This record gives sequence, structure tokens and C-alpha cells, in this order.
Amino acid sequence: MQRLTKFFRDVAKEMRKVSWPKGKELTRYTIVVLSTVAFLSVFFAVIDLGISELIRFIFE
Repeated sequence: MQRLTKFFRDVAKEMRKVSWPKGKELTRYTIVVLSTVAFLSVFFAVIDLGISELIRFIFE
């Protein structure tokens, strides 16, 4: 039980040292992440569609 208590105490101590992003920074990072995910989703969907059509063309 003491080890668990020490662990959570250490976690709390480390969390106070973390440099948290400000609101404007957080918004910017969120937009970057969401736009990257959207772009990669569309990119891989197009690649998948292209490969599917190529395989259909080869086997027909």
C-alpha cells in the first residue's frame, strides 16, 4: 500500500512540473491534429480505392 501511495505522490509532483499549453496553443495544436487526421483519412481512402480498382481491372 505504501508503494502505491508513493507512486501517486510522485505522479502528482511530476504533473506540477509539466508545462501545459495555453488556450491559443491548444487550439492551434488541435486544429493541426484534426486536419492531419482528415487529410490522411482521405489520402488512404483514395489509395485504397485506386488499388481496389486496379485489382478489379487486372482480374476482369
